[in-house]
Amino acid sequence: MEKSQNAAFKTSGSSTTELSSESVGKLLFKFSLPAIVAQLINVLYNMVDRMFIGHIDQIGPDALTGIGIVMPVIMCISAFAALVSMGGAARASIMLGRGDKKEAEAILGNCTMALLLIAAVLSAIFLLFGEKILLAFGASEDTIFYAWSYMKIYSIGTVFVQLTLGLNAFITAQGFAKYSMITVTIGAVLNILLDPIFIYAFNLGVKGAALATILSQCASAFFVCRFLTSEKSTLKIKRPNLRIRRQIFLPCIALGASPFVMQFTESILYICFNTSLLKYGGDLAVGVMTIVSSAMQFSMLPIQGLTQGAQPIISFNYGAKDMQRVTQAFKLLLISCLTYAVLIWAVAMLAPQLFAAIFTSDAELAQASRLAMRIYMAAGLLMGAQLACQQTFIALGNAKISLFFFFFRKVFLLIPLIFILPHFFEDKVAAVFLAEPISDTIAVTTTVILFSISFHRLKKQVEGNYENTQ
Repeated sequence: MEKSQNAAFKTSGSSTTELSSESVGKLLFKFSLPAIVAQLINVLYNMVDRMFIGHIDQIGPDALTGIGIVMPVIMCISAFAALVSMGGAARASIMLGRGDKKEAEAILGNCTMALLLIAAVLSAIFLLFGEKILLAFGASEDTIFYAWSYMKIYSIGTVFVQLTLGLNAFITAQGFAKYSMITVTIGAVLNILLDPIFIYAFNLGVKGAALATILSQCASAFFVCRFLTSEKSTLKIKRPNLRIRRQIFLPCIALGASPFVMQFTESILYICFNTSLLKYGGDLAVGVMTIVSSAMQFSMLPIQGLTQGAQPIISFNYGAKDMQRVTQAFKLLLISCLTYAVLIWAVAMLAPQLFAAIFTSDAELAQASRLAMRIYMAAGLLMGAQLACQQTFIALGNAKISLFFFFFRKVFLLIPLIFILPHFFEDKVAAVFLAEPISDTIAVTTTVILFSISFHRLKKQVEGNYENTQ
């Protein structure tokens, strides 16, 4: 019965038929390219802000540092979008693979309402307690004005960020990666156009950057919601499905817990970096961290796009019990991620000034950033394997192992090293940055070994169960 339902569903749309029959290599390219572009464009919302703000005359370095303090807040908002969407989109893909469109649409509706509720709560918290939060995150007397000016306006637009990031994953999960890219592109292009107008022409500075960002996110959210309520979408947002039901929503949260904890912990991680660097190097060191982390975030986005593009391929075929295509997709994903990571590592080692020049024209800040970049990204060539393994388990519906990999690297290794290493080196600021490559090396080695064992067991289990049903 399950087979006949699955076959009937596959004939209903070309996107789902492709997931089960077209070449894995073509699918990965087809889905990943728009996903990569979408990821790059999406990060431009905040990256472009930093680029323009960092070059403002006289106040540029302090303003850039202030925006760097806001980064953990932005990452926290994104983490809650991932909590709902990453698990929900993966489960929706699995249901589509099983031929259960009704369940997939129920998941979409529940997740939509959850994103709206979370946005309301986050906006209230950050507006009420935002200034105190920023001071705890590493803001100083010289940078709190810029950080709070940006955060007040950005917090108001939280609902648009939640809908854009959260619901876009459901567009990609259906195989409509091009539409996902278009919705994000609209907002990003608008942000690039509005930033110089609000920052320079209207002389709004940091406030102008935040205003340009939320207006752009609003445009993206509109087009995302419009697509998911149109006839073009396989899955549609329907009013009856907006009522949150435990049996539908809780499994999504359970699966989304891994990417949520990953992104939320990233927020905590940046707080640890900022507070430690402020202690040993002052605002200059925090400004360096803003540049280094921005460069790392931007350069690693294509890998996230690759894993996002591979997700519907892996999830759908896992739901269809075709482990051969799942294995092919993972191997191709791993090779692609590693190749790109090596290229970015080479640029960071040989020409770190290219990254620094994007964000600042201040000579002292640029010089300090070049040295820190080489230290911070020293083991960046290994990160392709880490992300490919973690995200593959999420696509397979097994978030526990992925969560363990992340916790081991970030919580058990990196955060303690940030505070321990400065006690053993004369250059304490450099020691803080050194914590990143040390933890990366240990974590990636452990991840690859455990992933190989776990994936092999899962493959045998699925193939064995499938043979027993024949």
